[in-house]
Amino acid sequence: MEHEGGCHCGAVRYAVKGEPQHVTLCHCSDCRKSSGAPMVSWAAFAEDEFRILSGEAITFNSSGQSMRSFCGRCGTGVYFRNAEFLPGIVDIQSATLDDPDTYIPMAHIQTAERIGWMAEAHGLPSFERFPGQ
Repeated sequence: MEHEGGCHCGAVRYAVKGEPQHVTLCHCSDCRKSSGAPMVSWAAFAEDEFRILSGEAITFNSSGQSMRSFCGRCGTGVYFRNAEFLPGIVDIQSATLDDPDTYIPMAHIQTAERIGWMAEAHGLPSFERFPGQ
C-alpha cells in the first residue's frame, strides 16, 4: 500500500510504499536543532520505496553524511539520508504523512542526547485544546 505526505504548504509531496524498516522517535541534538522540536519521528524506507510526487526539496548537510531535505517555501523538514550510517535508506519525518497515525513508533533513539525534561513529559497534564477553552 502507498501512503502520501508532504510539507506544511503542500509544495513538496512524496509517497512511500511497503512497510518501514523502523519507526523511531529521535532525540539527538541534530534532529532537535533542525526541527525546533524536542524530538522527531522517523520512518525508514528503502530508496526504491520512496518517491517525490511534486516540488523539489532543498537539502542541507547538517553534520557529516547527514543530509536533511526540507521545503524551501515553508521550511518543513520532510526527509533525511545518511549514506554512511543508513545506506540505501530514506527516513521520512513521519508526522508529515497525510495520516501520521499510519506508522507507530517502536522506540526512542539517541536518548543520551534527550532534553532532560523529556523523560517525564508524558506525565504532564494534557488538554484537548488550549487550557481554559
